[in-house]
Amino acid sequence: MAASLIGHTTGSMPAKAMMPMINGRPDYQLADALKKVSPQAQAKAKGAATDFEAMFLNSMFSQMTSGLKGEGPFGDTTGTGVWRSMLTEQYSKSFAKAGGVGISNDVYRTLILQQAGRSS
Repeated sequence: MAASLIGHTTGSMPAKAMMPMINGRPDYQLADALKKVSPQAQAKAKGAATDFEAMFLNSMFSQMTSGLKGEGPFGDTTGTGVWRSMLTEQYSKSFAKAGGVGISNDVYRTLILQQAGRSS
């Protein structure tokens, strides 16, 4: 999976800025696109990409925990479903913010390339 693009590419890229990487190689296409997209749009794309990954992870975590029964935090009591959904939502947000599984990198790259294409 690509090295983290988010965080390394926010703001305009100065001449000696870190080159975005994809699969261990320089991503010249993204570097060129970042020059055409405003820092505000880059930040917005970063947030949207992270939110998208959090939604994906929430769905995945919900499926993983839906069959758990028994005692403990995922016991089978009244209100467990609501508590479990809130817990998995917070887990997914935290996981995505910490880097997630890499989905946000691809989403961010795609959003930036699309925005750069519109501004050309």
